[in-house]
Amino acid sequence: MISTYQLKSQWQQLLRPAAAWLYRIGVTANQITIGACLISVALGTMALTHPDRKYLFLLISFWCLLRMAANALDGMLAREYGQASKLGAVLNETGDVISDAALYLPFALVAGTQSWLVVAVVLLALLTEFAGVLSAALGGERACHGPMGKSDRALVFGIVGLLAGSGLPVAAFINELWLLVIVLLLLTIFNRVRAAAACKSEAR
Repeated sequence: MISTYQLKSQWQQLLRPAAAWLYRIGVTANQITIGACLISVALGTMALTHPDRKYLFLLISFWCLLRMAANALDGMLAREYGQASKLGAVLNETGDVISDAALYLPFALVAGTQSWLVVAVVLLALLTEFAGVLSAALGGERACHGPMGKSDRALVFGIVGLLAGSGLPVAAFINELWLLVIVLLLLTIFNRVRAAAACKSEAR
């Protein structure tokens, strides 16, 4: 299935000079991970408590792009500059789940949205990341199968945030969009669980 994850290598190539600069000035992968999570929680909390301030959804849209860059940079610093650690892996996985929930729950308050659909998206997003970790726990590589992985979700919510924050009407299609995201998340979970099951059979 097509996923933005397939563009990961090109994305990393663009960010490699930035990773080298961050390393030179002493920034660590864990600092980026924690900082990105804190910004996500702060921004999501503001949007959730002040849904009438549409500019906050514009900020979320912009931050979704920056967060994808931060996710790539912390991974590059860990792998290419000897900063990989068990603590870093834990921070990365938990930070992603917390950031997703914080940034995406405010969309339940977007005009025309059936809030339960967004809650379902957030819960299924959590399950996709759990399913992805299963492969690594069973001795394989961390599963990043799509079609609705972390970067794909960031793209969807970034676009919706841009539209909603700009005051453009989204009520005509928003619930159908969330339903589509839910279907794609279920397919993503299936793909990742299947990958984990293959690791388990090989381990036997």
